[in-house]
Amino acid sequence: MNTKLNVTAPDDDYFRSHLPNQNENGRRQWLYPRATSGRFTKWRTVVAVGLLFALFAGPFIWVDGHPLFLFNVLERRFIFFGVTFWPQDFYLVAIGLITFIVFIALFTVVFGRGFCGWACPQTIFMEMVFRKVEQWIEGDHKARQRLDAAPWTTEKWLKKMVKHGVFFLISFAISNTFLAYIIGREQWLTLITDNPAQHLAGLTTLLIFTGVFYGVFAYLREIVCTTICPYGRLQSVLLDKHSLIVAYDYVRGEPRGKRVKGDELNSKNSLTLLPSPKGDCVDCKLCVHVCPTGIDIRNGTQMECINCTACMDACDEVMIKIDRPLGLIRMDSQQGIHSREPFRFTKRIMAYTGMLIVLLAVLGFLLISRPELDVTILRAPGQLFQREANGQVANLYSVEVINKTYHVLPVRFRLNRADATLRFVQPLSQTQPGELAKTMFFITLPEKAIRADKTNLTIDVLTGDAVIDQIGTTFLGPVNQ
Repeated sequence: MNTKLNVTAPDDDYFRSHLPNQNENGRRQWLYPRATSGRFTKWRTVVAVGLLFALFAGPFIWVDGHPLFLFNVLERRFIFFGVTFWPQDFYLVAIGLITFIVFIALFTVVFGRGFCGWACPQTIFMEMVFRKVEQWIEGDHKARQRLDAAPWTTEKWLKKMVKHGVFFLISFAISNTFLAYIIGREQWLTLITDNPAQHLAGLTTLLIFTGVFYGVFAYLREIVCTTICPYGRLQSVLLDKHSLIVAYDYVRGEPRGKRVKGDELNSKNSLTLLPSPKGDCVDCKLCVHVCPTGIDIRNGTQMECINCTACMDACDEVMIKIDRPLGLIRMDSQQGIHSREPFRFTKRIMAYTGMLIVLLAVLGFLLISRPELDVTILRAPGQLFQREANGQVANLYSVEVINKTYHVLPVRFRLNRADATLRFVQPLSQTQPGELAKTMFFITLPEKAIRADKTNLTIDVLTGDAVIDQIGTTFLGPVNQ
């Protein structure tokens, strides 16, 4: 009769009081992750190449004469997938941020820190770009370790100079890309092709960010993930025993030890184990050697784990060699490891999902119903009223019209009172695509028609014959006794 091994998770809490990249003296211990080549690494590479292409191409892709993405903080103009957002659309940005936070919470509750290992720019650049360059110039993990420990020879100087020179050039390319996202393609081209003396502030900013990126990928590295990034702390709050994480199957793997021929378990079904003096873990420590943050996944869930699945590929290679089932380290929940229960949707997941669906519906409705023109009408500051000829009283108003589309739109204004007239200081009959137009106009009323200090007026804003907005304002004037 098949029975489960009566084992528990490893009881070694040294890792809880020491960082994985910290030695016994409390100083930083440089990590030399070993390269992997399994199925998850191949999929991560495909995802990374796609995301890198999207990142570098994003600011240079234009559709119908406008960028696909723009984050112009200076002019307070943002474009997401071709849709322009202005300061007047802040409520949409706020709802969008809330929706994104709920999505991150839901994703973390279900998949743990999977975003960090598969889609985070820090991980993609570090593992798929800078680490590859380092391996190409200095060699594999053992060669890099020997090189750093060796005295400074001509070969070492040459390799280090070439490596850091390439690092700086890649950082410079990343800085240029991010700058193009902020100021736009045309302004970026002007900045890099014009006389540098005319753009000292822009070039200085570019070099500062280049230095920041270089410092992050050449020196900080895993410290960004383990210490600086707040998402790891958020993960520790959101995870529960039902979350899917990169987990070591201690039920199947313990006790650890080298396997001897004839000492295998008779059953190859990983879910039904027979008693054996040793578990499937041969204590090769490959899962530790390939980890980019230096943790031992066999110690259980840790904040430093970014769910990159490198340890899964390394462990699967060993399982193939010793003819054991794959998945000793796999994507599973703590509940699944302990009780062999499959993943299921919990009430917590359903609550987050319901909240996310509601927010997406609200955001979608607001985006669809967003007017093409955003009009602001305010009485001119410091002005009361003016008496004109023929018993007329006038008020001066300022007007701002933002065209949120990518084509020219006609615009006109209509008052809701027959005895009121509207007279522009500077005519405004149409608005240019993606631009803010400003003007002023007078509204006049017969003095005898004024019955209060403030008279409420409604102004219809029309494009063509369609009323797209109705704006309420007040008219100041002398009370007619």
